[in-house]
Amino acid sequence: MTISERTETFFGKSVQDYQGGDVAGGAGIVHRLCLDYDDGRSMGALLEEYLSRVDKTSLDALILGPWSEPHDTGPDDAFEVLIKQASELANLKALFVGDMTFEDCEISWIIQGNYQRLLQAFPQLEVLRIRGATSLQLPAFSHSALRELTIESGGLPREVSEGLAQSTLPSLERLELWLGTDEYGFEGDVDLFRRLLQKLRTPKLRHLGLRDAEIADQVAAWLATESWVADLETLDLSLGTLGDEGAKALLASPHVASLKRLDLSHHYIGAPVQAQLRAAIPGVVLDDPQEPDEGYRYVAVGE
Repeated sequence: MTISERTETFFGKSVQDYQGGDVAGGAGIVHRLCLDYDDGRSMGALLEEYLSRVDKTSLDALILGPWSEPHDTGPDDAFEVLIKQASELANLKALFVGDMTFEDCEISWIIQGNYQRLLQAFPQLEVLRIRGATSLQLPAFSHSALRELTIESGGLPREVSEGLAQSTLPSLERLELWLGTDEYGFEGDVDLFRRLLQKLRTPKLRHLGLRDAEIADQVAAWLATESWVADLETLDLSLGTLGDEGAKALLASPHVASLKRLDLSHHYIGAPVQAQLRAAIPGVVLDDPQEPDEGYRYVAVGE
């Protein structure tokens, strides 16, 4: 599987592309700024044009789609524009950086940026979604308003996870991390993500996604022992390499059955264990079963 479609809804709004000129749309629209691969403009320049044509005081959500040559350059120039105009963007609550498909740039080739100053400039930000982890800089930070954090990657670097494990997000309700594979930059183990959740888990946390993981069996076996899992509404372990070992640990857990949704889509679980899961956990999702390729299991999103 690759990411073949751009996002259609974000922050409860329909997504509409903007490539320059007059701004169309209304209150139910969030704009995705897009540049073609051979466009001579920078994302920063397109963003400045866009902001000059909208009511900045009412802008509450924004998507940065493909910028020119995202495999070579990141979005830092756009971040500088946002930071410079932050005082006029006091209502900006939701930001998605990197909404692009494999045709724009493979996920593990997307060059990301440094989010430290951006997060400091927008203390009111509630939703942050990032696609791509190459050159991603997200050092330890404190943010009292952030409710949703998503990082989609083909391989999550250790320094990003370590930064999160030292961060403070007291309002966090939804956390989603795509771990990926070591072939595309993943570094980490269960101990690291245990520390991360010890720091980031709040009484408000209702959705946890540790997706696209080559260590899915180990993650499942660990989470099956955590009593706080019963406080979640949804647990998402989809897109990874989960097999019978991890699935049996979830079956044996006293904490998992109460979940409203347990998403294990794209899995390597045998039919007998799938049947046991369906019988024991009403909210389990077992779409897209896979077969090992010469004994090897693949995550859904790598390169």
